[in-house]
Amino acid sequence: MTIKGSQNWLQKWPNGVAEMLASTFFFALMNLCVKNLQGIPTHELVFFRALGVLLLSGGMLWYLRIPAWGNHKRYLILRGFYGSLGLSCYFWTLKQMPLASAVTIQYLSPIFSTLLAVWMLKEIPKRVQWFCFLLSFAGVMLIKGFDPRIAWLPLGAGILAAVFSALAYNYVRRLKDHDHPLVAVFYFPVVTLVLVMPYTLTHWVSPQGIDWLYLGLIGLFTHFAQYYLTRALQAQKMAMVSQLNYVGVVYALLMGYYLFGESVPPLAVFGLFLVVAGVVLGSWLGQQSPPPSTGNSEPLAASERISPLKGPQ
Repeated sequence: MTIKGSQNWLQKWPNGVAEMLASTFFFALMNLCVKNLQGIPTHELVFFRALGVLLLSGGMLWYLRIPAWGNHKRYLILRGFYGSLGLSCYFWTLKQMPLASAVTIQYLSPIFSTLLAVWMLKEIPKRVQWFCFLLSFAGVMLIKGFDPRIAWLPLGAGILAAVFSALAYNYVRRLKDHDHPLVAVFYFPVVTLVLVMPYTLTHWVSPQGIDWLYLGLIGLFTHFAQYYLTRALQAQKMAMVSQLNYVGVVYALLMGYYLFGESVPPLAVFGLFLVVAGVVLGSWLGQQSPPPSTGNSEPLAASERISPLKGPQ
């Protein structure tokens, strides 16, 4: 259950890069399952996703004998709270607009993440990296295009989902020297269930047939996506790994085209090139030397630090 088979190939990549790519892939599979559950209301999808992640992450914590309730409970709860808000908005947009458009709007979150990291984490990206952010953002806008199928309300919900996700990502980073990645993953469904379970149980819609399979896979894919996302955010600077989120746009375009018959406009081809160029260039520049910082949080004593997989020593 420690995903030992993945460690060798992960070690061949710079810290955080392979983990973020794996996370993005599992999130794409989750999006596919949500898109196929048009008959299930959003709050129920959020409920089943949280339930599945709770069981899997809780099981891994028990297996590894890692204390589930963590050390910095305030940050853990805030990470779960903002993550829950972002998830609810995002699932709703997935059901209201084409897959590529919904994912594209959600992937504005890396820009918000980097901006918030300046204030919350005192992480200042290099000036040239801002060009990379703009390059990727321009590519995302070209991929999205001017889609008449997107109304203002879903668009606003999508932007809110990106902002809430950015806040959640930054709280994950603030937990870097306080709690094990699995603990941060575990708190997400705990807080989500507290928020959505009362409404879900009183507004229940019974899944039918293959719906149960998709609901189960949502929880499974999300668990691994959150696990690798947390490892990536705690292993590397926000400006470095956040751009890799844009790879999810590639998955969304391909899945939308081949599985849902959503055509890809000509501008999307050029937009795809811009996104990939921004990701590769920004990631490379982020590794050259540490970006300037306005200060760091007080370090923990050696006895309080955690190892990547084994929890508090």
